[in-house]
Amino acid sequence: MSKLAVVVFNLGGPDCPESVRPFLFNLFNDPAIVGLPNPFRTILAHIISRRRAPVAREIYAHLGGGSPLLPLTNEQASALEQALSDLGETRVFVSMRYWHPMSDETALAVKDFAPEAVILLPLYPQFSTTTSGSSFRDWRRAARAAGLDVPNYAVCCYPTESGFIAAQADLLKKSLGKMAGEEKVRVLFSAHGLPKRVVERGDPYAWQVEQTAGAVVQALGMSELDWLVSYQSRVGPLEWIGPSTEDEVERAGEDNTSLIVVPIAFVSEHSETLVELDIEYGELAKKSGVPMYERVPAVATHVEFIAGLSRIVRAALTDAKPMRSEEGPRCCPASCVRCPNPAESSPAVK
Repeated sequence: MSKLAVVVFNLGGPDCPESVRPFLFNLFNDPAIVGLPNPFRTILAHIISRRRAPVAREIYAHLGGGSPLLPLTNEQASALEQALSDLGETRVFVSMRYWHPMSDETALAVKDFAPEAVILLPLYPQFSTTTSGSSFRDWRRAARAAGLDVPNYAVCCYPTESGFIAAQADLLKKSLGKMAGEEKVRVLFSAHGLPKRVVERGDPYAWQVEQTAGAVVQALGMSELDWLVSYQSRVGPLEWIGPSTEDEVERAGEDNTSLIVVPIAFVSEHSETLVELDIEYGELAKKSGVPMYERVPAVATHVEFIAGLSRIVRAALTDAKPMRSEEGPRCCPASCVRCPNPAESSPAVK
């Protein structure tokens, strides 16, 4: 293939204090996040973004006033583009969901490139209707508006892809080495939370997060490791999936256990790793009496992770299926009815 476009998707983040409120509005105006019909969703998004903006600006002030997510994602895109250079003229484009560059501008850039095919690759290893699902829907709308009419193949998820797991295991092993003198050590695989009702409707995210954590532990070969999955970033009055990372940090203090926190669903550093995990939970750990608190870095441009993404793109291009997971058509059990792939095609279905 002479010209291939790969579009990597991520959440996006405000690039300055002035963009915090519009970023929040875009987030809460997404029907995948707030299920109300319009005009009620838009009205609510205006109210929430206005109320939350001051607190969010304080969070981003720790990061110089804006999110580092876009430059870090650009670094990942460049690394992946280099890894795919043997495929011919290949360009990797970045598309953010709630702040620039968003789907409309990226779709126009892809059309100008005039590729023969497009691979859609979320930088969310685990699929959720609220992340990858929302990005796919918005991309299809933007592609139609841009007149981008070429074959496109989407990768919905890669929760146990070997390169992703190897990168996570390598980084975790280094943090475990720093804990060599500690009597008790517990590993928290912390992922962004979801409202419980989203999971109960068949969203596969929580199931896939568990698969990722289990695969990392297996790769370490440490059968006696004390570990569990927890969820962070709860907001609003709804009941969220648990246990919460905050509660687990406090429990570690009660148990006099040192903690290693792994951002298992985040592949880049941003406010939820650099502020929530590092600063807020770091302070909570100290206050709770946790002997030692360590946070594992995101996989970022780890050579194993980029190699894994390269393999995923090549497999998607070879199979030429509209949607696939790392293992082919589907990796989720049938109970995950919101998986974007049909249940009857999966050997994992029970």
